[in-house]
Amino acid sequence: MKQLKQLHAQTILHGLTHETLTISKLISFSAVSEAGDLRYAQLVFDQITEPNRFMYNSLIRGYSNSDDPSMAIAFYRIMIGSCISPNEFTLPFVLKACACESSYFDGVVVHGQAIKLGIGSQVCIQNALISVYVVCGFICCARKVFDEIIDRTLVSWNSMIGGYSKMGYSKEALLLFQEMRQLGMGPDDFTFVSLLSVSAQTIDLHLGKYVHFYIEITGAKIDIYVQNALVDMYAKCGDLHTAQAFFNQMPDKNVVSWTSVVSGYAKHGLVEYAREIFDQMPVKNVVSWNSMISGYIQEGRCREALGLFCEMHHSEVVPDETTLTIVLSACCQLGDLVMGKKTHNYICNNSITPTVSLTNYLVDMYAKCGAIGTALDIFRDIPEKDVVSWNVMIGALALHGCGFKAIEVFETMQADGIRPDGITFTGLLSACSHSGLVDIGQYYFERMTVIHRVTPEIEHYACMVDLLGRGGLLEEAIQLIGGMLMKPDVVVWGALLGACRTRGNVEIGKIILKQLLELEPYSGGLYVLLSNIYCEARRWDDVQKLRKLMKDHGIEKGSAISSVEIDDYVYDFMVDDDRDKIPSGISVILDQLRDHMKSVGYLCNLSREFFDAEET
Repeated sequence: MKQLKQLHAQTILHGLTHETLTISKLISFSAVSEAGDLRYAQLVFDQITEPNRFMYNSLIRGYSNSDDPSMAIAFYRIMIGSCISPNEFTLPFVLKACACESSYFDGVVVHGQAIKLGIGSQVCIQNALISVYVVCGFICCARKVFDEIIDRTLVSWNSMIGGYSKMGYSKEALLLFQEMRQLGMGPDDFTFVSLLSVSAQTIDLHLGKYVHFYIEITGAKIDIYVQNALVDMYAKCGDLHTAQAFFNQMPDKNVVSWTSVVSGYAKHGLVEYAREIFDQMPVKNVVSWNSMISGYIQEGRCREALGLFCEMHHSEVVPDETTLTIVLSACCQLGDLVMGKKTHNYICNNSITPTVSLTNYLVDMYAKCGAIGTALDIFRDIPEKDVVSWNVMIGALALHGCGFKAIEVFETMQADGIRPDGITFTGLLSACSHSGLVDIGQYYFERMTVIHRVTPEIEHYACMVDLLGRGGLLEEAIQLIGGMLMKPDVVVWGALLGACRTRGNVEIGKIILKQLLELEPYSGGLYVLLSNIYCEARRWDDVQKLRKLMKDHGIEKGSAISSVEIDDYVYDFMVDDDRDKIPSGISVILDQLRDHMKSVGYLCNLSREFFDAEET
């Protein structure tokens, strides 16, 4: 550019700025060449009184390949407004910009312009149109354009197969690939990657193996991108043995190769194998760390996930939004407010502008970690709330028993023009249930179907059964279950059984337990719940029989884990942990809790009778 600017200066000094060919070449080099300067090209262009089509084409092409493709569309509009007709060198790059911007209507306008100019049947324009329609989700329009192409190039086939791959249409992609072969058109690496991608996306191992066999039989030379796609396909389809074997024989591996194997093992629950491969990786990127961290969370090993996040931070790999959402999810599951706050501080201190999605995770984290006030403050500051934002906040308020506040948020949501969905009403009905708002809950349940046209799902019925049960309306709850549109599941029956415990209704509880045991015969929690009903009714013989039944069937009640935060660290412990192994700080807090429970009469005679019955 330095030499070009010198030449430009000479052009100005010698009064040659009116030489259209010279200025056109200067603009073209600046706009299109890798060594050029697009901004400089536009500055020169802006000085031209009557720019010609070649100058417009140069800038449109330059901007279509830049970080701001919308400028290519803008210059196209200026060009048309200046009564300069585009040609076959203009439209492909305008369409490329439309694809980058997912601008469907601009693409349709350009399509019409191409037909009007009589160049709509040129294959380069048709290929570009396919890309626009695919990106905008109009796969049928893309196929119509493809079918109209007389002389299809490999780019045409790859664009259409890639479109089906993007939309997850594995069958259509395979049929097109077979047609392509029958017509004598040989595939290339782009074809293979598209087919393997849709195979992995749809878990279509048959298609993936078909492509692999084709590569093996034809002896096609494949690059590392296709090799990585093969590993990823086998891993996502669950054929981990083949994925590992192919990975082992790859002569050259990159970080994508390693990450595909790690992700495959992690997603299929083989976290130890995933960690072994992860530790061997010569280079790790943010996707590698995310795969391993999410693998731990998927297996419920959230503490290890947070530990790995700390390792990631020390390795100087910068976390992305996916990392942060994964970590906040782990904090939700653990109730680890300390780590949640540290993650929030990291976002603030590193000038990260959180998306709506990430902010929703922050709201959820604070709510589930007990800081409902902070969650509400963050929610209020979200500039553009989506339906998920409202759902998270309503669900959070329900969790904390803030029924009237949840209703207030719901009404504000409607006033803001956000249409509630099934998840919204699950949170709202749950809030009414936890706050004992029976009449209001019934009112919203009716409006859900009549006004908002949301079909009740099993979750909504479970909330209503819980609501009616807590309000002592057992008969109404039973009638509601009888009128359900689907078969009641364990959650619905469990809600009614919980209501029976609250109301001391042993006989209905026994009937419900029979239904529950048909659905989950080995659920220890169900036996314990009925045992508590018998216990509170002082039916000790039935308690003994139920305990014996559990013992005979080898059913055990799962031990609950408690957490205590001391000096910014969360300690987990169980009821049967050795007291000598519990840190002294926790022991002190436990003693204080026990004394407080005694002072309010929580350890009553009824509990003593239950323990005596259990020991005998």
